[in-house]
Amino acid sequence: MIRWFIFLLIIGVADYYAFQSLRTITKSNWWYALYWVFTIAVLGNFVYQFYSFNRSDGFSHSNSYAVGLLIAMIVPKTVLLLIMFGEDIFRVPQAVYSYFTQDSGDVTKHFPARRKFISQVALGLAAVPFVSILYGIYKGKYNFKVLKYVLHFEDLPEAFDGYKLTQISDIHSGSFDNMDKVKYAVDLINEQQSDVILFTGDIVNNKATELEPYVTVFNKLKAKDGMYSVLGNHDYGDYVRWSSEEAKKQNLEDLKTLQKDIGFDLLLNENRFIEKNGQRIAIVGVENWGKGGFKKAGDLQKAKSAVDKDDFKILLSHDPSHWDAEVVNDDYHYHITLSGHTHGMQFGIEIPGWFKWSPVKWRYKRWAGIYEELGQYINVNRGFGYLAFPGRVGIWPEITVIELKKGSKKTNA
Repeated sequence: MIRWFIFLLIIGVADYYAFQSLRTITKSNWWYALYWVFTIAVLGNFVYQFYSFNRSDGFSHSNSYAVGLLIAMIVPKTVLLLIMFGEDIFRVPQAVYSYFTQDSGDVTKHFPARRKFISQVALGLAAVPFVSILYGIYKGKYNFKVLKYVLHFEDLPEAFDGYKLTQISDIHSGSFDNMDKVKYAVDLINEQQSDVILFTGDIVNNKATELEPYVTVFNKLKAKDGMYSVLGNHDYGDYVRWSSEEAKKQNLEDLKTLQKDIGFDLLLNENRFIEKNGQRIAIVGVENWGKGGFKKAGDLQKAKSAVDKDDFKILLSHDPSHWDAEVVNDDYHYHITLSGHTHGMQFGIEIPGWFKWSPVKWRYKRWAGIYEELGQYINVNRGFGYLAFPGRVGIWPEITVIELKKGSKKTNA
């Protein structure tokens, strides 16, 4: 109840200032009516979706859009609140001074009128996140980007010089609402003509049934040396209420079968070798292991059994927190770790090669892109799909292509 009170208080204060800005620049009752109809409709829909949410079904498309529209409304109003409240920092002292120096009992008459220019600037600035969020909901979530890197290693087997791998992560098939866009992304992955495709977890939101409509789409993925995958935290079905523990276990078994139908070799704390001309590299896959309350089913020691210390190793681990906690200081040297999980929070500002920022950086040390420590690399993929918020703003869905080169020089394309 306290949470709802705080929520409504924040909404009320934001609406007060947002409406003040609107009243300053227009006297049209039609605009006032439109403002309140939109506000009440968005809030009403969110409250309805909140109370009708069924944990047995999981997060639905209607739940997702209710969240998206609420964010699209709150963020611009927060911008208006900050600017208009900033104007009041100057208006209130003037009103107090006027009240004590002029003979008038009406307090409201002492407040200077709001400046139309300030309200126009406030509304203009608020329009930027409003339009951006709406774009992210309707276009940005399918704005797939291919990010290419070239990494050099002295100890890369010569047979694998120029070897290309494609990483995808966080498909979250239950969130999709446009089959054609997903087909386009699959074609885009195949166009990279990588030697191997590696998927780093969260193929569904909660249930295996979410993946069923997309099996015939994702089974079009092709790579001459195969496709390998691991599980993410959402793949275990931990975030919905099941009728029984047996139903939950069966869901996971169904998910494993569907991954096999797609063509993935699912690594459950296991490893595989890719061999060329008598040389090999190891693909090591752990189940989900994450800090901060996330499932810790991953067993790195078990996963690396049968792998030699001197093998060139590529590790698939869904959660990047695993890298700092267990991987980077392990007695084995993992040349490349591939992770996902963060989604880059699906929101941020990024100028490729120059600047990137997202609020998720306050939660995860490694949240997007390539990082290096102790001669080992981790790539945190920004995710293929989306979850909860039905869009992406500034942090676009990612297909990663990494080319391995033998030598000492390292460059990012």
